[in-house]
Amino acid sequence: MLLPSCLLALTFASIQVYAQLSLPSPPWLPANASAGAVATTGSNTSVPNEQWSTLLGDLLYFYEAQRSGKLPSNNRVSWRNDSATSDGSDVGLDLTGGYYDAGDYIKVSFPLSFTLNSICWGGIDFGMGYDLSNQTSYLDSMLRWGLDWLIKMHANTSTLYVEVADTGIDNAYWGGDQNIPGPRPSFQINDTSPGTDAAAGVSAAFASCSYLYYGGTLSPTTIGKSSVNSTAPASLKNTTYADTLLIHAVELYELAVNASGGMTLYQNSVPEVQDSYASSGYGDELVMAGLWLSLAVNASQNANSTLNITTLSPQQYYSLAESYYSQFDLAGQNSVFNWDDKTAGTYILFAQMSSLGFEGAGNFSQWQTEAERYLDVVVDPSSSKGDASLTKGGLLYYSGDSDDASLNPALNAAMLLTRYAASGLCSTNDKKATYLSFAQSQLDYTLGNNPMFVPYIVGLHPNSPINPHSAMSSGGDDIGQIDTSPPLSQGNTYVLYGAVVGGPDRFDRFFDIRSDWVENEVALDYNAPMLTLTAMHIVTDDTDPYFTQVTVGANEKVKPKGQPCDDAIQDGCSGHRLSEGGEIALGVVLGVVGLVVVGLLAVWLWKLRSTGSFGGKA
Repeated sequence: MLLPSCLLALTFASIQVYAQLSLPSPPWLPANASAGAVATTGSNTSVPNEQWSTLLGDLLYFYEAQRSGKLPSNNRVSWRNDSATSDGSDVGLDLTGGYYDAGDYIKVSFPLSFTLNSICWGGIDFGMGYDLSNQTSYLDSMLRWGLDWLIKMHANTSTLYVEVADTGIDNAYWGGDQNIPGPRPSFQINDTSPGTDAAAGVSAAFASCSYLYYGGTLSPTTIGKSSVNSTAPASLKNTTYADTLLIHAVELYELAVNASGGMTLYQNSVPEVQDSYASSGYGDELVMAGLWLSLAVNASQNANSTLNITTLSPQQYYSLAESYYSQFDLAGQNSVFNWDDKTAGTYILFAQMSSLGFEGAGNFSQWQTEAERYLDVVVDPSSSKGDASLTKGGLLYYSGDSDDASLNPALNAAMLLTRYAASGLCSTNDKKATYLSFAQSQLDYTLGNNPMFVPYIVGLHPNSPINPHSAMSSGGDDIGQIDTSPPLSQGNTYVLYGAVVGGPDRFDRFFDIRSDWVENEVALDYNAPMLTLTAMHIVTDDTDPYFTQVTVGANEKVKPKGQPCDDAIQDGCSGHRLSEGGEIALGVVLGVVGLVVVGLLAVWLWKLRSTGSFGGKA
């Protein structure tokens, strides 16, 4: 299916971007971890709750610690430095800025686009949480640092840079941000060497964030205990910046759909991303981008935008999204919602748009049915033959997807459940209660209601992880001594406040070992669902988050001995206990074998008795 060419009346260089919101002075800074063990309920039962607000601030602060390029004068992370200030020089461009994707120093457009899309979506649905906690200016700053870099990466209408730095070189380095090794090559997709998923994914990020900056909304109901409009987007409306983002969204969707090289996965054009962020498909990105473009273009028209953009109508973008949804057979899936697969998110967005009576949107009951089919399996994974189950501690766990970062799939599912239920879309009140309860269980697990008594966010509580897999915060400079310099007992040299770590294994065990990137690595997309969930709770919750209930030091009493068994560390795999499914299978086998042995023994005894061969008298 071909999308008619989109003619933009103004070039990128002619667009004047309004300045971001002014940041507080003095700046907001994270509290010491000890503050996370102090309850506020009783002395403060109003909205916003102080501890929820602190959590939101910490989560945003993490992104500031991940910044690349020349840092601004109002940088809050004292131990960070200017870094990678020549990125893009190999291709004659300025590709500095943006965010380091995880615990290392590569910068990748595809997973960042998902992160920004997720956070902007949360800012649309629960943006009042940022306003109430006085974090909206930091949200604005965080978004622009990523979006402005993606604008640089979209070098012209038919070119998008998708990675800066060589993954192999980067993986061989462990140290601070002032000695990052080179070269740091720049990799692109373009009209002849396309990447449908990457182009459409970044288009979705630009379009969703454009809708946020237009002041768009998706929630038909009011939630929470605040006296203000709790479903309003975050107060950072800026039509000029929204216009800028929309131009890039439109052009990249055009590249995704109409590239002369056809539609293809971006790793086919850029093999260098195969070992870092390879994609499994592009139908989901095409649908997601089409939906957000329909919303953003509609908002642009309603805002009387000064940019004369000749493009498709909102209804045409929506129709394209529906067509790709059918073409790529996205209905009926139970896949994890993450940076690679956005399918589940399309169910929720379709439902939100149709519930608002968006012109051209499908029948709400159709999308309500599809969304609830998916979410029903999430809250009751045993009802499906899929790969999901609950750990003994109650964490939603997807075999495969959760093996390399257990918390992220669960938190993304909780985010979708919360968004759908809190927006008043559920078919019954019982279903709404079930969805919110399950989402809360996953959030509480992350915040300390787990067998390890660990809130899995760095710097939040005395029991929080102290050894995140982060080269820049570790303070070490020897890749062969990651776990000894500094010693694990001392923790990283610098506290990476607000970082959500990968999480425990399928047996709910967490070892807090720095080299174990499976359990301890941090990443841009790990924090994204926590931001949205926290913003919602700031609006709706006057009670403390769960981490204030966690007993300080309780984690030390249950900390597992030895080593984990995962893709990062194999030392703990010898004699490692079977999975729950394996234990069940082994139990069945042993049970059958036992019955056979007992049966044979009975036959043998009967024969002995009948022949008088017991050694007694005949």
